[in-house]
Amino acid sequence: MEVEPQCAPSRPPSVREEGLTCGEEEVEAMVDVVDSDVEEPEDTGKVAPPKAARVWPEVSTEQGKRYKQELESIKATFEDEVDIYDTTMVSEYSEDIFQYMADLEEEMMPGADYMSGQTEITWDMRQLLVDWLLQVHRRYHMLPETLWIAVNIVDRFLTKRVVSRVKLQLVGVTAMFIASKYEEILAPSVDEFVFMTENGYSKEEILKGERIVLQTLEFKISQYCSPYSWMRRISKADDYDIQTRTLSKFLTEVTLLDYQFIRVKPSLVAAVGMYTARKMLNTDWNEGFVFYSDYTEEHLLPGFRLLIDKLNEEGFDQQHVFKKYSDKKFLKASIYARQWAQVHADEVAEGMELEQ
Repeated sequence: MEVEPQCAPSRPPSVREEGLTCGEEEVEAMVDVVDSDVEEPEDTGKVAPPKAARVWPEVSTEQGKRYKQELESIKATFEDEVDIYDTTMVSEYSEDIFQYMADLEEEMMPGADYMSGQTEITWDMRQLLVDWLLQVHRRYHMLPETLWIAVNIVDRFLTKRVVSRVKLQLVGVTAMFIASKYEEILAPSVDEFVFMTENGYSKEEILKGERIVLQTLEFKISQYCSPYSWMRRISKADDYDIQTRTLSKFLTEVTLLDYQFIRVKPSLVAAVGMYTARKMLNTDWNEGFVFYSDYTEEHLLPGFRLLIDKLNEEGFDQQHVFKKYSDKKFLKASIYARQWAQVHADEVAEGMELEQ
């Protein structure tokens, strides 16, 4: 029987209309790597060394002591059931694994205010780029971690390099290309990435972009642990409830669009997403969630309010992440979350305790 050739997936809308493309000369400038041992002229395209990442939310000494005491109290009394039959969770090593991940978190965070060192691009342009990456990621059925690594690469690269408006999409597609190599079993080829950009870049341009990004980041890619890694651990507290898990996945992906979450640790992003999902489903943040997340309810409230504000933002329902999770496959999580946020907007803004 003759089989028809499989059609390539249609490419997502390009951001070229917004002026986020680049030409041959721009790429050559981007990939002009300068040896760090050589004294460079002022106009090198590099941002001044960023200050240490400012982790948010900042807590006072008194708050820090209170959080620590509450955590220690719960950890001393809570009984963690070891999943000896679930080999994927490697329970006997979980504490060491997550401690190692926690040690790497701040090292892999971008500068919180890197846009102040940029001259042409803005936070709105970054949101547009991330929205496009979400479309590419979904169209090619990539793993969740691929998306998170790609956005992390973009933010860390922009922390260290000044990028013009016309080069921004090249940074994005290069980041996705690198991330897919790390995570995907069968990563899209360079030619497919060229197709994704409507031939906005050649194969050679993307490969050159890959070299400059990796050298700028000193090849530190795999050390980044996305919120999904932490979410899997936190989900143990409710026996991996499908509604909570699906809703929290949507909520954590929403944070990718909001630059304010750049200064939030991945573990805290996961906890905020899970906490917000629990609130929306009228369930509490009990000792099990505190134990597995290492965050108390008080610690999560600032991020919770930021997330609700983002859901209520005008035009949010036009973002791709909203359209993606409005599908029945994802239990229409985005529709439910936005409606809930709109109903409770005033209460959240006033910092009132939400009705259970």
